[in-house]
Amino acid sequence: MSTPDDLPVLRTLDELTRLVEGRERLYVRWSRGPAADLRAVSSRDDLTGVAMPGLSANCLDVEPWWRDRPVRVWVARRLHDYSHLPREKGADVHPWALRGRETGRGPDNEPLVVDIEPVGRIDGRVIEEAAAEVARQEGVWGPLRRRE
Repeated sequence: MSTPDDLPVLRTLDELTRLVEGRERLYVRWSRGPAADLRAVSSRDDLTGVAMPGLSANCLDVEPWWRDRPVRVWVARRLHDYSHLPREKGADVHPWALRGRETGRGPDNEPLVVDIEPVGRIDGRVIEEAAAEVARQEGVWGPLRRRE
């Protein structure tokens, strides 16, 4: 890789699922990419503007209570939860996978991550696959930012 944004592209939900099955401390971050984020490795609270000690991200690691349920559904839900961010923050915001170490929690209880190792950019088609997988589930669910 010549630049932090020159990442392998994860093109399918199955490809990302295999990555999650084979690694720990894997997160997804929705932003303008590693090149922008790794300059300061700090996120800002949208409400107060306070700098936080790490990048806000969402853990992709499967929780033990999930047991033997499909990892693909777990990953789909984790992606779908924040799929509203490009609409709210700009078309140049996209998801990318990273490894890191949690250093704290943000105001929405999201992990704040340091010691970042970019892993791959998540293609938009993966987000579409995640939405379709979530839609196939029995319960009603949508991105965390739901319409009021």
